Amino acid sequence: MWRKGSSEGSDRFEYLQTLVTEFQDTDSEEAKEQVLANLANFAYDPKNMEYLRELQVTDLFLDMLTEENENFVEFGMGGLCNLSMDPDCRDLILQSSGISLVTNCLSSRREETVLSAITTLMNLTTPSSRSEIANPAILQCMLRFSLSESPRLRNLAAVFLQDCCTEEQVAQAEQQMQGQQTAVGIPLPNNS
Repeated sequence: MWRKGSSEGSDRFEYLQTLVTEFQDTDSEEAKEQVLANLANFAYDPKNMEYLRELQVTDLFLDMLTEENENFVEFGMGGLCNLSMDPDCRDLILQSSGISLVTNCLSSRREETVLSAITTLMNLTTPSSRSEIANPAILQCMLRFSLSESPRLRNLAAVFLQDCCTEEQVAQAEQQMQGQQTAVGIPLPNNS
């Protein structure tokens, strides 16, 4: 609402709108990557949330999670991670079946993408989404990540297990993993 009376707000909206339009209109992958990176960075500022929701940037980021281009996936995941801190954006992500799209990013070879996916899952955890987020496959993945050589990945996985799961859920996932060397189909990301 304050946008109507504020030239700064109006300028901010117009600039973000220009970025979204540029993304949609360009055929250059490099230009799209740059715009996605910029939008992901703008998603970090709470002043931009209302505008980004209005411009449907949440859907744009979700769409990027299924792209072949790993930069699109990384920047889309990073943008969702930033947006997921806002309760209204969190709800949009949850309503758009975002949990499964974010969960698929746990298998990325890029550590930044995986870290953003874990953080996003933590931000998406609500009383109604907890059972989907704290499911055995995700818990086994986090247990595996908690053994990673990367301190960032190891520590974030440990925080996920502590904050998003009960001790019983973690113990059950550990028991299911006994005798297994890896969580099937989920490779550890490369340290970047």
